[in-house]
Amino acid sequence: MLGFPAFTGHGEPGRQGHSEAATRASVESALHAAADFEAGEITVSVSGSYVILEGFVRRRGDVERAVEIAEGVVGRCYVRARLLRR
Repeated sequence: MLGFPAFTGHGEPGRQGHSEAATRASVESALHAAADFEAGEITVSVSGSYVILEGFVRRRGDVERAVEIAEGVVGRCYVRARLLRR
């Protein structure tokens, strides 16, 4: 975890009571704060309880790293990745 605590104890699974904008902003901040990861071509959106990551990554393992970072914010199993490696 990068210092972005998971949202806990707010009711709705995944976002757990936070607005879509707050959830999206938190995930974007966490992705951009990761020193070992380039998030410039990733778009974050929210659909229901799920965070959707779309776009492109450059290195092998970056898809998994992006999901790991997002799950650190919203919790395990609430992230869907639609990322392609260039």
